[in-house]
Amino acid sequence: MLAGALVAQDGRVLLAQRPEGKHLAGGWEFPGGKKDLGETRKAALARELREELGVELRSARPLIRFTHAYPDRVVDLDVWRVDAWDGEPRGLDGQALAWCRLHELEQQGLLPADRPIVTALELPPLVAITPGERDPRVLRAWIDKAIGAGAGLVQLRVPDLRPAALADLARVLASECHRRDVRFVVNGVDPVLAALVREGIIDGLHCPGRLLRKPGRPDTFAGYFGASCHDPAELEQAAAAGADYAFLSPVKQTRSHPGGTFLGWERFAEWTAPLRLPVYALGGMTVRDVETAWDAGAQGIAGIRGFQLPRA
Repeated sequence: MLAGALVAQDGRVLLAQRPEGKHLAGGWEFPGGKKDLGETRKAALARELREELGVELRSARPLIRFTHAYPDRVVDLDVWRVDAWDGEPRGLDGQALAWCRLHELEQQGLLPADRPIVTALELPPLVAITPGERDPRVLRAWIDKAIGAGAGLVQLRVPDLRPAALADLARVLASECHRRDVRFVVNGVDPVLAALVREGIIDGLHCPGRLLRKPGRPDTFAGYFGASCHDPAELEQAAAAGADYAFLSPVKQTRSHPGGTFLGWERFAEWTAPLRLPVYALGGMTVRDVETAWDAGAQGIAGIRGFQLPRA
């Protein structure tokens, strides 16, 4: 099942209400429909938007793919983000339409299958992970370059730094991201770090892979919660722990482990396809890999060295 999340220039997103007589009538969803035999995914999306809304697709890219099980059926969703189209959307099947801000989507009566799409719309396609550096001056320069290369979320990762010292460093660096409308999360799940989220200083926490088997999302935690994964079992644990997104690695061979094993894009797509969870590709990534990642069903890419180079 193909669906399109039409995003207007002011950030509002289009929802359609399922008409009477259809499964889950009255619920709100992202418009779309089934792919015909022989159609490409994008061609099918363009046809469905033309038939349902009377618009002509101009620009779209894959957003998220996942499987949702209703009590009476299983739905495979292939969702695209649509940023440009010709024409004014109209409910040609008699369906009501509504333009909503991202924070309003959950309150609109969205179908259960569509809720992961909201998270995918909120999250950026490029995540930059800081190198193992502790000097704030060096990190400020690195963050500036990463944001300039397109990063919409920065993760502060300093292995073996005590939580209190990591929190102090996060306080210094968070404003570098926020003043440029970029989200800032910290790799670690200590209560000291969770307090920074509650205070609004940082936007979330990221759980290292070694901690995935421990209790997941912190109590009374309203920020983003991510997790590092390396196989299907860890991906399932991340989803069960309440993660908003996951990293899956290594997708490509990395400089730090030359000759080491890696997943490749085909296995990445296979492992992530059933998940109701946005997943970033990690390992050997550069900003040039983002479109390949989208085609494999990824939210986008995450990396360290890949953001040390300007975008081509």
